[in-house]
Amino acid sequence: MAKKIDTKKAERKIKEALEILETLGFPRQQQNERSALTLLSLLNLKPDDEWESASDPLIGITPMMEFFAVHYGKRYAPNTRETVRRQTVHQFMQAGMIVPNPDKPLRPTNSPKAVYQIETSALKLFREFGKPGWNSHLRAYLHTVKTLKKLYARERDMRRIPVKLLNGREISLSPGGQNVLIKKIIDDFCPLFTPGGHVIYVGDTETKWAYFDSDALEKLAIEIEEHGKMPDVVVHYVEKKWLVLIEAVTSHGPVNPKRRRELKKLFAGSKAGIVYVTAFLDRRTMMKHLDEISWETEVWIAETPTHLIHFNGERFLGPYED
Repeated sequence: MAKKIDTKKAERKIKEALEILETLGFPRQQQNERSALTLLSLLNLKPDDEWESASDPLIGITPMMEFFAVHYGKRYAPNTRETVRRQTVHQFMQAGMIVPNPDKPLRPTNSPKAVYQIETSALKLFREFGKPGWNSHLRAYLHTVKTLKKLYARERDMRRIPVKLLNGREISLSPGGQNVLIKKIIDDFCPLFTPGGHVIYVGDTETKWAYFDSDALEKLAIEIEEHGKMPDVVVHYVEKKWLVLIEAVTSHGPVNPKRRRELKKLFAGSKAGIVYVTAFLDRRTMMKHLDEISWETEVWIAETPTHLIHFNGERFLGPYED
């Protein structure tokens, strides 16, 4: 039996959450029902609850959306999950109001297991909402939040993964997830199998575009839309005139037939021949995806970096003409 929701109490609680977001100076894009509900779910506050009873559960995006529906009668389509993450949760993180993955800091933020928790001083502030001392607590919080944001940013920077490209340029990747494997691709795969190659693109778990040489792609007669679904690493093997597209498999799948067609379309018109490579950290991970891997592609396993597995075809590590 569905839970009966007191609409007036629910709307009042949403309105109060919106008032808080406005007072904290969030941009207009975050002053909406979605963001208010997200805040309430992070505090586990139901329509009948008082603000002083706010708590700090570990909660993921999908459970947040379930909270919206069960306790406030606000149902969002499953495909809006990324909107909640990118247009609300991300901004809450930037403001230092919530902490991502406090149970496992190296977990990538786009992991399906990602969870979030209200930061301690923010929780104390929210418990004071509606009380006589609210304004003084608010001033104190706003005075310290900038320091907290700098602290969290510094801690995250210290955990970033340093990567040195073949041209000597140094970049850094956000911690955890596929970025650990991406570093191994650049450090181990590239010197062995694309010596003297030019790294054109490196993805990042958080920012997507960690490094991108658009001029190099233009010289190869390739035009990439900003939101094109790029592989994790793109290397121009100049000596062989190959463009090597590498997918790092941790949370996402390998170069299967569908992905191969997508990449072929994305890099259509390339003056260099296309080589498709799927990279795994270990054999165990590869075995989970073995029946998905496309023919006429290569597989590289980081734990045995000097070897490649060739999936059929008359060539070994080379492009195929259609």
